Amino acid sequence: MMRTSHFRTLLAGAALATLASPAFALDGADLMAKLNATYATSGVTIGYSNVGVDGSTVTLEGTELKATGAEAPIKLGTITMEGVEEDGEGGYTIETVAFQDIDVTEAEATVSAKDLALNGVSIPGTVVPGTLESLLMYESATAGPVSVSTKGKEVFSMSGMEANITRMDADAGLEFDATLNDLKADLTTVEDPKAKDTLAKLGIQSLEGKVNMSGSWELASGKLAVDEYAFDFKDIGRLNLSLEFSGYTLDFLKNLQEAIKTAEANPNKEEANAAMGMAMMGLVQQLTFNSASLSFEDASITKKLLDYAGSEQGVSGDQMAQSLKGLVPIMIAQLNMPDLQNQISAAVNTYLDDPKSLKISAEPKEPVPFPMIMGAAMGAPQTIPQVLGVTVTANEEM
Repeated sequence: MMRTSHFRTLLAGAALATLASPAFALDGADLMAKLNATYATSGVTIGYSNVGVDGSTVTLEGTELKATGAEAPIKLGTITMEGVEEDGEGGYTIETVAFQDIDVTEAEATVSAKDLALNGVSIPGTVVPGTLESLLMYESATAGPVSVSTKGKEVFSMSGMEANITRMDADAGLEFDATLNDLKADLTTVEDPKAKDTLAKLGIQSLEGKVNMSGSWELASGKLAVDEYAFDFKDIGRLNLSLEFSGYTLDFLKNLQEAIKTAEANPNKEEANAAMGMAMMGLVQQLTFNSASLSFEDASITKKLLDYAGSEQGVSGDQMAQSLKGLVPIMIAQLNMPDLQNQISAAVNTYLDDPKSLKISAEPKEPVPFPMIMGAAMGAPQTIPQVLGVTVTANEEM
């Protein structure tokens, strides 16, 4: 009797589990609906041929990504989402979104990329305009080796990429950074005869380096700050761009996407382009310029360029540098910007005497609305350096 009772209890438990399991199973269709609702903020739609659920794993097949303004969708193939859970508020969290490896050959070029993934993904249950709950959030994005080959020879490669996003306190905005490691480009495959000859005389057969980027974005003010966007290559130098402007809010993005959609829906392309131009003019007026800088730190390329340019003129690299010192003031005198002209001349002379670094900065005392910049450019272009607070320096600490 005890055995029979125990057996019936097991059957009852199994039946209960069978009946109850659908209530706790992940709803793949709901997950995708909320994913697309969130992606809509960025003007992107994800399509797929099939969605499968196995425990906490969701698999998408025949996946395509269509961005607003794009002519054709990007085919992503199979995507596997692991560690998918409901967050208790109608949304979802995903430990890892793994993308299918890329191995595409067109004509004589082959592109391959492995280990593409997003980690720590959050999908809100309800899109809340003007907040981070209207965006698809992830903690990091990674990629493994990337390679590009032409005619069977590798011409570009990258060992890996990593990008990170961190929420600010009280969800006031985001901080982000990214690194592309071990970039390599084979320049011996350049086919243009003149370019090939120039590279040979410069002694540049390949490029090796990395790219770093970091910055932040504040939601309320729409302040987008790119603190670093640096291209650093061995025996060439480091080129870095920094930029900060305000007004790049979620409402700005929404209006931009609506303008693009309206233009796409208009069969009269000439009329659509004109309307798009007007819309862009209106949107730009919402932006404010805060600051910008462009700097270059030399790693021997300047002397090589001077030697090469001198050899073309039948003089030495030092003689070419002296010629440039005399030529630069004559060239920039046409700008009719005396203050800036003196700065440029002094910076060029300092740099050519001892190539270390050059920097162009724009730091106005107060943020400048874009309409004011546009007005100055059209009415009095010679005032732009004063409006933006432009300075040019050489060989200063970076």
